[in-house]
Amino acid sequence: MSIRHGLLALLSSEPRYGYQLRVEFEASTGATWPLNIGQVYTTLTRLERDGLVAPGGADEQGRAVYMITEAGREELERWFSTPVDHSDRPRDELVIKIAMAVAATDVDVGEVILAQRMATMRTLQDLTRAKRAVGDGLAQRLVLESMIFKAEAEQRWLDHCEAVVKEKNA
Repeated sequence: MSIRHGLLALLSSEPRYGYQLRVEFEASTGATWPLNIGQVYTTLTRLERDGLVAPGGADEQGRAVYMITEAGREELERWFSTPVDHSDRPRDELVIKIAMAVAATDVDVGEVILAQRMATMRTLQDLTRAKRAVGDGLAQRLVLESMIFKAEAEQRWLDHCEAVVKEKNA
């Protein structure tokens, strides 16, 4: 998810100021994607330049408020209706690490897999605790469940890697 589209999504319901956008973005993503306030204002400046948001005056405390424009709503609708292209995702460092461990002659692939399995299990436990603590936050719950499913899938993939490496070495 781009910060740009996340901010547009938040602005689609009502005008907001920068710090409010940062707090609500982090709350919506279960604080899994922390934002620097500078990123928020840089992104707002670009969105304004591109005609997707406009200044909405100031709130009662004098903070600059931004509102989504019609072009911003169209951009947001386009983003929501376009599936995520998996080829656009960044490289997976774990996949590369395991592949390089297999290719290297002096690396114990089993140890690399075990170290990752233990780290992934800790992450899974932390995520499960965080999910229990969320309460009624639906957006946060969905983000955490996505991360849990990915960690579980990683565990299964590590099991598969271990089995394939054992089979090859047998």
